[in-house]
Amino acid sequence: MKIGSNQRVIGRSYLDGQCLIAMPGMSDARFARTVVYLCAHSEDGAMGIIVNKPAADTRFPELLVQLDVIPPDQAIRLPSQVERVQVLRGGPVETKRGFVLHSADFFLESATLPIDDGICLTATLDILRAMALGSGPENAVLALGYAGWGAGQLEAEIQSNGWLHCEADFDLLFDDGLDTKYERALHKLGIDPAFLSNQAGHA
Repeated sequence: MKIGSNQRVIGRSYLDGQCLIAMPGMSDARFARTVVYLCAHSEDGAMGIIVNKPAADTRFPELLVQLDVIPPDQAIRLPSQVERVQVLRGGPVETKRGFVLHSADFFLESATLPIDDGICLTATLDILRAMALGSGPENAVLALGYAGWGAGQLEAEIQSNGWLHCEADFDLLFDDGLDTKYERALHKLGIDPAFLSNQAGHA
C-alpha cells in the first residue's frame, strides 16, 4: 500500500510523508544507512523518525513497565500484537522521549498529528495505555528520539547529495524486516544498492 501522493520536488513543495534514504557518503555516522520517515517539513525545518534502526536491548513490554503504563505482572499477558511492536532508535534528538508512529485507525484529539493518508504520530502515554489494552492502532512502532533539521538544513543536505527520497509504504514503516528496509527503499527508486555503493564518492 502506498501512502500519500507522488514524489515531490524540493523547492516546489515539502517532503512530509516521504522517506529519506541516506547516501553512502553520508558524513554524519548517526545516519549511516538510515531510512527516515519525515513527519513534518516546512520552511522552518524538518522532523522525522528513523524506521530501520532498532533500539539496543529494548523491548516494548519492558518499556511499558518502566513507564508505569502496566504493572510488572501484566507484561506476560499483553496482546500478541503488542508483543511484536518494534522499538526503534528514532534519532539523536530527545532520545529519552517516545514517539509512536502509527496507522490512522487510532486518534487522540489534541495529541495525534496526522502526517499523510493513513499515518499519524502520537507522543503521549495515552496511546501506550491503549496499546497495552489491545485498543491501540493496528500498525505501530515506538521510536526513542527523533531526527531534526533547522530551517533550510535538510534542503542543503539533499542538494549536496546527502539524501535521496522516495514514497513511503506500510511495509517500509511497520514491518519487522529492519535489516532490509534500506535496500528496499533504494529499490523503490530503481536503484541497485551495490551499484550506488560502488559509485559513491566518484564524479
